[in-house]
Amino acid sequence: MITFLKKYKGFIYGLLIHRIMVFVLSYFDFIHIDNSEVLANTLSFIFSWLLISLPIHYFSFLKQHKTISIKLVALMVLFLVIIINDLNSKIVDNPLTFVGLVGVGLSFFSIIAPSYFKKYALVIIGFYVLALGYFVYIRVYIDDLASYLQQEKEIKIIITSPFLVLFLSWLYQQWKWVKTVESKKSKAELALLKSQINPHFFFNTLNNLYGLTVEKSDDAPDVVLKLSDMMRYTIYMGKEDFVSLKDEIEYLKNYIELHKIRYHKTVDITFNHSNELNYQIAPLLFIIPLENAFKHGVERLTEDAYIHINLKTDDGMIHFNIENNFGQMEANQNTGIGLNNLKQRLKLLYPNKHDIQIEVKANIYKFSLKIETA
Repeated sequence: MITFLKKYKGFIYGLLIHRIMVFVLSYFDFIHIDNSEVLANTLSFIFSWLLISLPIHYFSFLKQHKTISIKLVALMVLFLVIIINDLNSKIVDNPLTFVGLVGVGLSFFSIIAPSYFKKYALVIIGFYVLALGYFVYIRVYIDDLASYLQQEKEIKIIITSPFLVLFLSWLYQQWKWVKTVESKKSKAELALLKSQINPHFFFNTLNNLYGLTVEKSDDAPDVVLKLSDMMRYTIYMGKEDFVSLKDEIEYLKNYIELHKIRYHKTVDITFNHSNELNYQIAPLLFIIPLENAFKHGVERLTEDAYIHINLKTDDGMIHFNIENNFGQMEANQNTGIGLNNLKQRLKLLYPNKHDIQIEVKANIYKFSLKIETA
């Protein structure tokens, strides 16, 4: 909504200018507004507001397209001539004024939104041929003012309502276009972020496998099998918008087992999870903080290293917490691109439905993530 308002702020500026102009002109008695004429006042407001707002909205465009600017200036001059002629003629609902204003309005819209107007041109022109024909018949051919005044409001509504419908429909089309652009942008950003996450993880895992093969460890085949499962999950399931929380937990468990195999030291690693049920989650959200816990904690410490992981669900909420210790030299280092990518993905996937808390104290790192899935 904020993006939409920013894009069409010209109409807000036009409204402010319009109200100031009306106040000044009324104050100096240049115009008089009859509050009993609700319909006429409403139609005058809409028409004059759009006349002021549209040039503001398209100002940058008009500077680059002189031909269109000249056409609009010519229409404004014609509009002023029509109004002045109407004031001087002193004819009630001057037919020339009505026909002229409709012509100016349609021409104006065809200039500022040519493709949109062209789409409905036959319907609009056909409607106005009939509507203005009926108006001229009642106002001129019959030439009975009393009879006309009985139908005056209905005729004015018939003549002016298509402009309002056309304008609102055009705004709706513009709003849909903005939302489509935002959606495509979000999907492109998500695809980019995923492509950054996956190589980072696999490079680390392949390095682990390399170390085991150099040592000719009997655990190497098991590592290859687990890595194969994880690659299959990342490549195929990582493309999905949502995956089962149980599958994501299994993915994390395989990752933890891969690390346990390669360590020749005692490491306190616990992973508690409960109440997974049938929860769905965006894939590959939890692997980044888990990677960081190993990279900046276990791999740097020679003893007493630990990682405690807890995952639970509660009434549509997923709570994921990691606590690990780290060496003094890691205290002032950041976690790199991985955590930044995670934050960006969460903003795109769960706007206003997630919360990240990070606490670093006395060589203890605590990461907490809450996601609302409902």
